[in-house]
Amino acid sequence: MITLVGLIFFTLLLIVFYVFYVAHKIQWGNFWLNTIDGLVRLYCRYYHRLSPLSKLSLPTQGSALLVANHISGLDPLLMVCASSRPLRFLIAREEYEKPLLKCLYHAMGCIPVDRSSRPEIALRAALRALEAGEVIALFPQGRIILPNAQQKPLKRGVIWLAKQTQTPIYAMHIQGVVGMGKIMPALFQRSHVQLQVHEAMHCAQADCLESLQKKIMGQIYE
Repeated sequence: MITLVGLIFFTLLLIVFYVFYVAHKIQWGNFWLNTIDGLVRLYCRYYHRLSPLSKLSLPTQGSALLVANHISGLDPLLMVCASSRPLRFLIAREEYEKPLLKCLYHAMGCIPVDRSSRPEIALRAALRALEAGEVIALFPQGRIILPNAQQKPLKRGVIWLAKQTQTPIYAMHIQGVVGMGKIMPALFQRSHVQLQVHEAMHCAQADCLESLQKKIMGQIYE
């Protein structure tokens, strides 16, 4: 009886993993990351009701910068769902070092940022990744900022990276998250998420930072 129950459980577990795996849309180069990718996409699509049409027009190859407003802990998952390529996130060192999650962050190629000491180390790592043709994702607001809060100028690192590598910036505005301002609770509070995505932006003009801020805050529609 125990053997039969164990066999049924193992079979169901394999089915679940198979469903998650076939749902993945990005080749992360790792079976487990591909499986997590599928899980995240199903979770955002059916639990948080993210439209399957919320997709960024990323190039199939070559460097790209993906930026968004930061309103909750759900935001990175939504960015993954909107992307057709693996993302390397710039992430605060204190978040990167959290137990259990550190292995995942490392496998994804996330870049830890020491915000209080030497953030330029992370910028140089991101620069090398862009030069290698990868996609860097970051929140240029630097932290969670709610839409009704006083908006501060964006961190200039994203513009520096774009100009140094001639990399296009893809901006998106996230809205409809029920657990705004929260990290873990936002994952479990069911939302009806909407993503406003923008075409590639090249930072040759002087007002690039101001235009980018308006896009990620949903003040420009395309």
